Amino acid sequence: MRQPHGVAPLTARLEPWMEQVLADADGCSALLEEYGSPVNLLDLAALRRNAEELAEPARRHGVDLLIQVARKANKALAVVDAARELGLGIDVGGQDELLQVLGRGVDPRRVVLTAAVKPISLLRLCLEHDVLCALDNLDEAEELSGLARQQGVRARVALRIPPDPDSGLPPSRFGLLAEQWLQWLAGAPAVEVEGIHFHLHGYAALDRVTMLGRALVLVDELRARGHHPSNIDIGGGVPMSYLDDGQQWQDFWTAHHAALETGQPITWRGHPLSNVYPYHQAPVRGVWLDEVLGAGLLGGSVAEQLRGRGLQLRCEPGRAMLDGCGMTLARVVMRKQTSDGLDLVGLEMNRTQCRSTSDDFMVDPLLARPGTAGAPSDPVEAWLVGAYCIEAELILQRRIAFPDGVAVGDVIALPNTGGYLMHILESASHQMPLARNLVRGTDGGFRLDAIDLGGT
Repeated sequence: MRQPHGVAPLTARLEPWMEQVLADADGCSALLEEYGSPVNLLDLAALRRNAEELAEPARRHGVDLLIQVARKANKALAVVDAARELGLGIDVGGQDELLQVLGRGVDPRRVVLTAAVKPISLLRLCLEHDVLCALDNLDEAEELSGLARQQGVRARVALRIPPDPDSGLPPSRFGLLAEQWLQWLAGAPAVEVEGIHFHLHGYAALDRVTMLGRALVLVDELRARGHHPSNIDIGGGVPMSYLDDGQQWQDFWTAHHAALETGQPITWRGHPLSNVYPYHQAPVRGVWLDEVLGAGLLGGSVAEQLRGRGLQLRCEPGRAMLDGCGMTLARVVMRKQTSDGLDLVGLEMNRTQCRSTSDDFMVDPLLARPGTAGAPSDPVEAWLVGAYCIEAELILQRRIAFPDGVAVGDVIALPNTGGYLMHILESASHQMPLARNLVRGTDGGFRLDAIDLGGT
């Protein structure tokens, strides 16, 4: 059977496990029957490979690297367990995430709290377990210092800095300028400054180099004032690629812009896609980090500057670590046309169950047809729509071609959804249950993740 594809195709890069699962269409249908539609599938074998891709250039450059997997990228507790078993750290963004990570036996010294808003209960928990806290603003800094002073201890902190206004980099809501932190530290708060932290919009290696230069200058100034920072954390934004074919990615944009001009859109109602993740990009992961570490900075390379100061480099990748680890299945429940003749295929899911901050999930779906499916339609080009009672309730904004038609009972697979797409914006509106999360074992079978069993 021929697979569906975008009118301007964007062919997914698939892991062997995904192909094996989809080859058993009846098995896919049985999973939906047992656990509901949609269902999220996870196979975390690729996590080791992805981590090693980052670790290899760091070793080659002689740089001590700590990879801290972004907990917010996927809520499944199997991700925490896999990261712990590989000796990776975890970046947490809230109280429940922190409690879960600690409850799964992750070493608190390998956890960093980066929550954008930190209520006092979260700061207390961080202090109680001696977890490194990436400070974002003076209010939380004063709160944490006050709690530490009450307990007669010093809180472990990293100072989060944004790009300087004259750096040429996009401004950020995260962190304070170096001089603001230095002024605060002059008041002798009850903290140990262990590191410098930053988070950048985008994925450019040279932007990280620019910020590393700023961070190194701040490290030197802190050490001159009697502090002992030992690491720099470059945050997330480690690039990965959903597509192998860069020409397809370019051709899509050519077709999209042409369609907008001619009034024959390939997106829903001519919706222009502007804020999108770069679903094809290069370099990624290890090659990208090699560029960062080898770049010239302050009279040497980045790697030389880190080594010379005895600094550990830290990062907090999400997508780049979960690349190849997830796939979402959903059942086709209806086919129809709009009042003006646009073909629709309705899935038993809602749009928040495969969604990130990108305007669209720009990877073509796959189809498995079980024996229980109904009669397929004629070949059709249609939009995938979801269950919310919203006019523009689109699973994908792009028009999808079904060369062998589509049937009620077909299984639609959205590949490589493990990083952010399953959970970051998922909603239970209309009292619809959240998707359940299944983890693939070494025997090829699936079991419910502990997060769906009330686990912590």
